[in-house]
Amino acid sequence: MIMNEMSSLSNMQFFEKVAALLNQARNHIARSVNETMTNTYFEIGRMIVEEEQQGEERAAYGKELLADLSKRLTSEFGKGFSATNLRQMRTFFLAFEKQQTVSAEFKELGELEHQEKQQTVSAELADTLKSTKNDPLSNPFPLSWSHYLRLMRISDEKERRFYEIECLRNNWSLREFKRQYDTSLYERLALSRDKEGVRKLSEVGQEIQTVHDLLKDPYVLEFVGLPEKERYSELDLESAIIEKLEHFLLELGQGFTFVGRQERISFDDKHFWVDLVFFNRILQSFVLIDLKIGELSHQDLGQMQMYVNFYDRHVRLAHEHKTVGIILCKEKNETLVKISLPEDNDQIFASRYKTVIPSKEQFKALLDG
Repeated sequence: MIMNEMSSLSNMQFFEKVAALLNQARNHIARSVNETMTNTYFEIGRMIVEEEQQGEERAAYGKELLADLSKRLTSEFGKGFSATNLRQMRTFFLAFEKQQTVSAEFKELGELEHQEKQQTVSAELADTLKSTKNDPLSNPFPLSWSHYLRLMRISDEKERRFYEIECLRNNWSLREFKRQYDTSLYERLALSRDKEGVRKLSEVGQEIQTVHDLLKDPYVLEFVGLPEKERYSELDLESAIIEKLEHFLLELGQGFTFVGRQERISFDDKHFWVDLVFFNRILQSFVLIDLKIGELSHQDLGQMQMYVNFYDRHVRLAHEHKTVGIILCKEKNETLVKISLPEDNDQIFASRYKTVIPSKEQFKALLDG
C-alpha cells in the first residue's frame, strides 16, 4: 500500500516536470512566433516607406502601392494583408524607426551578419531591463502586435517609450495596458516629478528608489464601481477596494503586498483602526492607507502621523525602513498639507482619488501648465 502511494507520488512529480517542460516550450514557441511576426511587420513597413520615397508623386503613388501590394499578398498568403493592415505596418516603422535599428537577420533574409548593428528596443531600455528574468530585450519587439498597435497611437515619443517599458517590466496584458493608459498613468507620475524625473520616466520607466516614487495624485479607482457624485461611506469605499484588491494593487504600483484591513492600534484604553495596511517589498516599508470621502483636514494628517509613529516604534523590524502613511481623500488643500507637515517630511502624504476616469486632456493641461 505504502509502495503504491510512493509510486503514485513519484509518477505525479514526473508528470509535473514533463508538463512544465511542455508549457515552457509552448510559451517559447508563442513568443518566437510573435517576435517573428512583429519583426516582419516592421520590415514590411520599412520596405513600403523606402518604395514610396522613390515615387514621383508620393501620396498618389503610396495609395496605389498599398492597394496593389494588398491584392498580391492576399492572393499569395491569404488574410491579414489588407491595405489598412499594410498602412499600420508602415506606421509601425515610422513610429519606431528612431529607437529601433534594423535587424541584420531580416535585412539579409536570414543570413547572419554580426558586423551590423542588432535591432534593440533602445539603449536605455536595454540597460533597464537586461536583469528581467526572461531577458526580453534579446529580441527586438518582445510585445505582441496588439500592444504595438496601441503604442502607435501615442504621438508623444517619451510617453510611448514609457508605456513600452512598463508593459515589458510588468508583463501587462493588452487590457491592463489600455487601463493604465486610459487612467493617464504617465501624466499622473509626471505631475509629481521635475523635468529630470519626467525625462527618466521615458528612459527607464517607473523606478522605486524613494518613498516619493510610490506616489500618484490622483489615484484612479474606477474599478470600485462607485459613481463620482453618489453618496457613499468610507466603509463602502474600503469594502469595494477589498472586493477588487487585485485591481487596487495594480493601481498602487510595484512591490505592494496586502497585509490587512481595519488593523487595530491600541495603547492604554484607546483603540484605533487603520483602514488598509500594505507592505512594499522594494522599499521594505509598511504603507498605511486611510480613506477619507470628504476634504482633507489637519486632524486627518495628525491621525495618520500617530499611526505611522506607532508602526515605527512597535511593529516594524530593525532592518525595515520607516513606515509610510498615505491619506486618500476626495479633495485637499495643498497649503494646509504643507503647513501641517514638517518641511523635511518623507513619511506622510495626501493624494486625491477619483472613482471615474478623468480625461487625458485634463492631465495633459496640468502637465503642460
